[in-house]
Amino acid sequence: MTNTTLHIKNMVCNRCLKVVKEEFTKLNLNIDSIELGEVRISPAPDKTQIQQIREMLKENGFELIDDKKSQLIERIKTLIIEKIHYTTDLQKDVISSDYIAKKIGYDYSYLSHLFSSVEGVTIEKYIINQKIEKTKELLVYNELTLSEIAYQLGYSSVQHLSNQFKKITGLAPSHFKKLKSNKRKPLDEV
Repeated sequence: MTNTTLHIKNMVCNRCLKVVKEEFTKLNLNIDSIELGEVRISPAPDKTQIQQIREMLKENGFELIDDKKSQLIERIKTLIIEKIHYTTDLQKDVISSDYIAKKIGYDYSYLSHLFSSVEGVTIEKYIINQKIEKTKELLVYNELTLSEIAYQLGYSSVQHLSNQFKKITGLAPSHFKKLKSNKRKPLDEV
């Protein structure tokens, strides 16, 4: 019995894992393993099942990724999101070009060019955008100081984080924190 790995776009959080697992179970598909961005099932689905999977994923805000380049881009995004949003011990320079290349298994210059050409933004800018979204989340929770947030996200200083935050949001972190309507974005829209 052969298994198949399906690559899924916008599968970026633990709730996503739960939803996809429940939906695959409803379709009577046997999941061998599931992680952000990927589901391995056996036996391999037939054409009818693939169409059912596509429809189910679309209904839940996900998308089946068929081509290799899109799969690579989604793996890069998932890797960055996991590191920034779901790792508590984020250290300086953890999300480096070497780290991404090693985890993905391709030369970084190739990955960088591919990502930029398809997404219209560099990997570095994508990382910064994700860090700013995480900063917004942490500011809203009001459990950490800006200094602690800067350290946790690997910034060299509070000033560096503040400058990037203001450049992207148009607001100083302290002003953002005071706003009642926090302008956070879903991770798949960053």
